[in-house]
Amino acid sequence: MTEQGVRRTADQVLALAPDDASRTAGSKLGSAGSWSGTGSAREEAVWGLCKGSGATPYRTVVDLADPSGLAYRCSCPSRKFPCKHALGLLLLWSGGEPVPQAEPPEWAGQWLTERRERLGRKTEKGEKAEKGEGSEADAAGGAADPEAARRRAERRAERIGAGATELEQRLADLLRSGLASAEQSGYGLWDETAARMVDAQAPGLAARVRELGAIPGSGPGWPARLLEECALLHLLDRGWLRRAELPDGLAATVRSRVGLTGTADGPPVRDNWLVLAQYDTADAKLTTRRIWLYGTGSGRTALLLSYGPVGRAPELALPVGLALDAELSAYPDAGRQRAALVERHAPPEPTPVRPPGVTTVEAAARYGDALRDDPWLESVPVTLDAVVPTPDGDSWQLADADGGAALPLTSSAASRPGLWRLVALSGGAPVKVFGECGHRGVTPLTAWPTGAGEAVPLC
Repeated sequence: MTEQGVRRTADQVLALAPDDASRTAGSKLGSAGSWSGTGSAREEAVWGLCKGSGATPYRTVVDLADPSGLAYRCSCPSRKFPCKHALGLLLLWSGGEPVPQAEPPEWAGQWLTERRERLGRKTEKGEKAEKGEGSEADAAGGAADPEAARRRAERRAERIGAGATELEQRLADLLRSGLASAEQSGYGLWDETAARMVDAQAPGLAARVRELGAIPGSGPGWPARLLEECALLHLLDRGWLRRAELPDGLAATVRSRVGLTGTADGPPVRDNWLVLAQYDTADAKLTTRRIWLYGTGSGRTALLLSYGPVGRAPELALPVGLALDAELSAYPDAGRQRAALVERHAPPEPTPVRPPGVTTVEAAARYGDALRDDPWLESVPVTLDAVVPTPDGDSWQLADADGGAALPLTSSAASRPGLWRLVALSGGAPVKVFGECGHRGVTPLTAWPTGAGEAVPLC
């Protein structure tokens, strides 16, 4: 533990919040008046007692120097991670409030010691694995049977093929009876079809079918949108059924789109990865966290995905605007942007580096080029240089400062509070913006002011 904790900004701390309610509640606990018994140990850990509704204050401790990222422990009953008390304590520490240096109390020191020991055992186990060492139990277990794995893969491929064939028939029936029948049938037909795709072990197809069910009656122009999505689904079906004829990269993309998760088999790339953006999306069963990184040495943009059960944020959290010395390995698809975090070599730390940017025209062209490799791609990551947020009728757009062209904001981005943070940061002047650009427009995720200044998360 040679690296000391990095003091995050308030924005970077609040970016760790699992939802808006936690962000608001944590902000209220970011002052000294809410805390007693606070202390820190060489900026590797911070702890304190936070007054709650009961007679006993909540015990909160944050491990700042853990190489796997910030870790938290709180005695409150909240199931959210991090809870509002951990957020408040981090805000207190990051805001420069007096937190005396001290030895941790027994309750905090015991947790920190146990955590260090667990991390040490994990590291030792990994080193043994690299050297080919292991326990007798590991040796007795042996490696997985490759022949059995091959047979399982073949059986699943057959089930997905049967599901794709059935889906093709349902799409043909829809077109034969006319798109108006989709509105009359309601969501039940699509829900039943999605369930059949789940039975076929094709969760990617199931998800796209559910999206079809929400289109009929969604507003003017829905028949055209439904036809477009049906065409893309038909293309994915045909891609799966004829995947043997596809180039390797496109075949890997098709497998990923139908729901077959591969392994990160790309060679590890060590770099100082700038954390560009982090945001969560949730459905009825799962919370998905998307973290965009930029390799300051390699120039690569990578996407990390982390998952958590509904109501609980994923554990992986990286502060926007900091750089992480780490190794990433790419997944096998045509774009090879999704990656796995292989190893961290140091905690995130501040960096003056910003990602290079492009114009709005170049960003749109980049999305068009990416569609050749992945026709089902919703958006691509782009950094826009010197753009100004400007009103565009009832919505907004990002316009090149020289007035050459502009990109509209997606409807979801135009309704988020982050839009007003972007407008306030710009004040009519050009800013650098990182976001996702697709056929619906651009969704800003992070912005940097002209000249010096820290990254400002917009999501």
